[in-house]
Amino acid sequence: MAAEPILSVRGLRTHFATRDGVVRAVDGVSFDVTAGRTLGIVGESGCGKSVMTRSILRIVDPPGRIVEGSITLRFRDGRAPVELTALRDDGPEIRAIRGKEIALIFQEPMASFSQYYTVGDQIIEAIRLHSDLDAKQARARAIAMLRQVGIPSAERRVDEYPFQLSGGLRQRVMIAMALACGPRILIADEPTTALDVTTQAQVLDLLRELRDREGLSIIIITHDMGVIAEMADDVVVMYLGRAVETGPVDAIFHDPKHPYTQALLRSIPSVDATPRSRLATMPGAIPHPLNRPPGCPFHPRCDRAKPGLCDRDMPEAVSLGEGREVACVLYGGAA
Repeated sequence: MAAEPILSVRGLRTHFATRDGVVRAVDGVSFDVTAGRTLGIVGESGCGKSVMTRSILRIVDPPGRIVEGSITLRFRDGRAPVELTALRDDGPEIRAIRGKEIALIFQEPMASFSQYYTVGDQIIEAIRLHSDLDAKQARARAIAMLRQVGIPSAERRVDEYPFQLSGGLRQRVMIAMALACGPRILIADEPTTALDVTTQAQVLDLLRELRDREGLSIIIITHDMGVIAEMADDVVVMYLGRAVETGPVDAIFHDPKHPYTQALLRSIPSVDATPRSRLATMPGAIPHPLNRPPGCPFHPRCDRAKPGLCDRDMPEAVSLGEGREVACVLYGGAA
């Protein structure tokens, strides 16, 4: 019997009402997060990945708001599950969950840290917000967390400012702050952006080590299929606010079903490719959210689109068994 997920998202829709129209940034996404596993969310820039994870923590910037769906968090101590969409986004209930139960590693640490306070002060503030530790105890824990994420000379680094640290060290400090209060779910939003390949590998190794040692569940958001292959156990492939394919990582990579997933995988360079051959590309670009095509949003770029069907009807997700779902007419009754 499969373990009950600690986080369940069902039919989530987050829209932005603008003067030019409604932007459906997240348009009906469903997935589960299981204890000790990594969920990878992949797709091109602008497909709604970051908005979806911000919706979980109720930190979507105005005029964005959740208009439909449920986000259910289950606790390890037997407390009744909490429906996060029913909480006020500035209320004490969701503030107690942010950082304590679900933590977020932002995409760009330099823009996320205050430049006027030391990194230690900012970690200590997070610790004291969610615990009864005094200032001295919180500082000791902050230093211990910096050591845990592999920062050398933690006793000295704790009193440094973000601008004094390299990009890799800032990312490690961000991870330390996210883990300082012992969350069960860690959301990593493009954790390797703007890092060199060596530092990227170190950050991913650190996340994997922490997951295995602490029993964390990780949601990793990226547009890099290589990161997904290395880190994820389960995958959600998103396109223009919708989940077009979900399933275990091995199944997604070895037998992709949706034409968009197939196109993403074809675009990855391979050591087995013919020398000097051109990389496979995907025609066109992701449509503007205010100018969504009718029917399947991917059909203008799809080499398997069926006229009169794909350009008319929005495909519903179809279960293929073994935890796999795909939203494409090629696998539905209409095909």
